Formats: sequence, C-alpha cells, structure tokens
Amino acid sequence: MAYKGFAHVYDQLMAHAPYDKWVAFTEHMITQSNKKISTILDLGCGTGEIAIRLAKQGYTITGVDYASDMLTHAMAKSTQEQVPISWIQQDIIHLHGFSNIDLCISYCDVMNYITNKNDIENVCQRVYDSLKADGLFIFDIHHIKYANEQLIDHTFAEKSDDLAYIWECEQGDERGEMYHYLTFFQRQHNHYIRFDEVHHQRTYEMEEYELILKKCGFTKINFHADFNAEKGNSLDHAERIFILAQK
Repeated sequence: MAYKGFAHVYDQLMAHAPYDKWVAFTEHMITQSNKKISTILDLGCGTGEIAIRLAKQGYTITGVDYASDMLTHAMAKSTQEQVPISWIQQDIIHLHGFSNIDLCISYCDVMNYITNKNDIENVCQRVYDSLKADGLFIFDIHHIKYANEQLIDHTFAEKSDDLAYIWECEQGDERGEMYHYLTFFQRQHNHYIRFDEVHHQRTYEMEEYELILKKCGFTKINFHADFNAEKGNSLDHAERIFILAQK
C-alpha cells in the first residue's frame, strides 16, 4: 500500500495511537518467551514510531515499508533523535535479504492490508525463512467481529485547526473485506487542500491465520486480545488480535 499524500499527515492523525502499548506488549512477549532477542525486523514500520521506541530499549532494529514517503519521515525522526535504525524499502509480500532475525513484528493493521490468502502465506513463509531457529513472529489483525460490527458501514470524522478528515468504511464482496474511503482537508497558509485515498483491507478468522502459519512451519501459535499478555483472554470481544508464532 503506497500511502501517497497520507504519509504527510499520518503522524498528526496517529498522535493518540497507543504506540507505548505495542512496545510494552512486545517486551512482555519477549520476556515470556525466555529467549534472547537482539535483532528485530519491523514490517510495515510506517513513520517509525514503534521501531524508534524499541531501538531506544537497546534492540537492533530494521524497519521495512513499501511507502518511500513513510520511510522518509521515519529516517528524519530517527536521525533527529540519534537512534541508529536501518530503513529498507520493500514490499513485505516479497520480503528478501534477511536471515537469522530473532523477532519479526508487524503492527498497526499492516497484515490486514494483505487481502489475499496466498499473499498472506507468502509473507509468513518469507518471515519464517528470515528468522533464526526458534525465532518469533508477532503481528496484529482486526478481529473479524469487530470489523463487521464497528467498522464496516460506519462513518468517522474529526477536525482540528490544521486538518480534517471524513472516513467511510464500506463492505467488500467477501467476509471481512472492507474499503476505507478517506477524504482529507489539510490547511496550508490561508486555504485548505483536499486529497482522497482508498485503502483496501481484509481480515480473516483466527483459525485461518493459524492454518497458514502452520503450513509455513510455525509452531506454538498463541492468540492475545487487545495488548493483553494473557493467552486467549476475552478474544470474542477484542478489537485487535495479536498472533504470536514460533519457528
């Protein structure tokens, strides 16, 4: 997904995103795994908020994203904060060039942008091949019930002095498939510039992700609800499901 104009307003829109919760959850999972984790690959790293936080904790981080504009913002922030991170432009469906990675993460709905099962399997297989023996893969997805009941056929809007947006979410042809129609109005000097984006996502049942991961060779697959480190806690009522798999 190339974010085009969206990259320039992404940090403003995500100002209240729970990045610290993603980082805390990651560290909880590392602790629970009893594994030595040094190298982390952040797939779909966006503007680098999670990668930078993890790098500050002492991990060796590589951020991967398809959108060059996102990486430009990420690089500027990490340079300003003097945090050493490698930023790589790649489509994670065709992830290549990595080996012996301790942990791969993919957060903030990135896997929901992989709408085709074959492509999901390709991502999982390439992650598997990039990990060291007993390496970990953690990613999150929208719970399909939450997507159907709280996102699809809903409209959201927000405005500030400098930015306003209207977000309409419509049902796709398949279960769990959705199209996000986004209209932005960004202030520049004494006028507003409008730009529009369409984002295509799909989420699947947890069992379907589990089957794909097992097919790729992953074992010890666990599910977590809404940043909760306890396995299987209130999954039916979760907005976001975290999936942890071990090579």
